[in-house]
Amino acid sequence: MKKGHVLITGGAGFIGSHLTDLLIERGFEVTVLDCLADQVHADAEMDADGWPVYLNPKAHRIKGNILDANVFEQALKGITHLAHLAASVGVGQSMTNIVEYTCNNAMGAAVILETLSKMKLEPGGLHPIRRMAVASSMSIYGEGEYRRADGVGGSIAPGLRANADLKSRLWELSEGGSSLEPIPTTEAKPLQPASVYAINKRDHEEMFLSVGRALEIPTVALRLFNAYGSRQALSNPYTGVAAIFISRLLNDQPPIVFEDGEQRRDFVHVMDVANAFATILESEKQIWDVYNVGSGRSITVNEIARTLARLLRKNIAPEVLNKYRVGDIRHCFADISKLERDFGIRPQRDFEQGMEELIAWVAKARKPIDKSNRSMAELEASKLVV
Repeated sequence: MKKGHVLITGGAGFIGSHLTDLLIERGFEVTVLDCLADQVHADAEMDADGWPVYLNPKAHRIKGNILDANVFEQALKGITHLAHLAASVGVGQSMTNIVEYTCNNAMGAAVILETLSKMKLEPGGLHPIRRMAVASSMSIYGEGEYRRADGVGGSIAPGLRANADLKSRLWELSEGGSSLEPIPTTEAKPLQPASVYAINKRDHEEMFLSVGRALEIPTVALRLFNAYGSRQALSNPYTGVAAIFISRLLNDQPPIVFEDGEQRRDFVHVMDVANAFATILESEKQIWDVYNVGSGRSITVNEIARTLARLLRKNIAPEVLNKYRVGDIRHCFADISKLERDFGIRPQRDFEQGMEELIAWVAKARKPIDKSNRSMAELEASKLVV
């Protein structure tokens, strides 16, 4: 007997397809709902029906857009659990394609939640959807947490960097005459989203939690840090930095690095992300809460570029622009203790191991088309790179 039937929006994508595999392995029935956007699936080898060949053959498949309430309503038939991953993703692109991002992300969430609110309840007044997990993003924090370098006081949640400082190439943050140093960011940090994408993610996280409480559907929002791994869209210039760097290096071009490259991020393997979703969907806990999903380790963008060049055997140094991209923050990496405490979840792959796996997958995939020059030109034309 199956544990339940999970609908995964965006289930043919990078994270969604790995979650599909894991849930089927753990005894769930899975339906994938995906619009198969060209920007995401341009690299992927597709089958005769137009689906990525890597997608688990045991998954039911529905091609459609979450903005179509009729499609989503039909997809919900027989569903007991919902994992919402479908979204337009990209900090820089969200600052130019504002209508597209807000429509797909915020309005997409609205269509889902309104459809859920109209579903017929089961005997006893229970909602047929037993649990929801939604993909949020670390971008909603804005800057991460910091402390004074002189050790005075506790953790600090600074505001976004001043434009005057950025124009003067003063990349690091300071407060009261003291420089600040980054520390792991907890879920309690006040949210200060710095891009339209981040605002969308904050809004749809709060929408899911609010409506989930009203409908008495336990709901968890997972604030994903920088996910990487196989099936990532290497030719999508708005996706994760690791994929973009790999695409550049495979085309014998230097990785493009904003600012001085010393900004710190948290890179988490896609299977660790999938495990977090699957474990929470399996849980019986009656909660409405948010959790960081990261590795708990920080790494600089320069280190990422150098590591990938070494693994790919490319003697190509990164091109450090000493420019900033509007919407970017300086440092943010995860405190993952809450997820471990409540669900026993710890990342299983370290960065070096994970990158070696990614490189091995890339070697078998189609050579990506480097589109980063085009995306850079778009950002510069919109005055979003200064």
